[in-house]
Amino acid sequence: MRVRDAVEADGGRLAALADLPTEVMADVVHDRAVCVAESDEKIEGFVGFEADEKSVHVTHLFGEKSACEHLLAEPIRFAERESMPVEILLPEPKPETIEVAESAGFKETESGPWFDGQRTRRFRLENPKTESE
Repeated sequence: MRVRDAVEADGGRLAALADLPTEVMADVVHDRAVCVAESDEKIEGFVGFEADEKSVHVTHLFGEKSACEHLLAEPIRFAERESMPVEILLPEPKPETIEVAESAGFKETESGPWFDGQRTRRFRLENPKTESE
């Protein structure tokens, strides 16, 4: 499986994976760091993340479990370089997504806000560098 930066042409497939309109995914690709995992030229999943002065925020994590495992490493590496914690805020994630987050060392914290009528859940990895050593 290969991980690469997303490009605008990936928008349709990313929208299908996230069950979101293509226009929304085009904005995500432009506004955040977005990486895709692909095998045999087929996109298997993607992660979108951004950072503020306090932490790295994973805003999108969709796809096959194995793809999400590879993809979650991207924001974790970024957070390690910046000595920041990582948070994942996702609409009611699938059980596989929870397994991926917990396997990477994330702990569920308080409930996230409601977004477009959906409950969100918040996971946090306090110090990725310490956690991975």
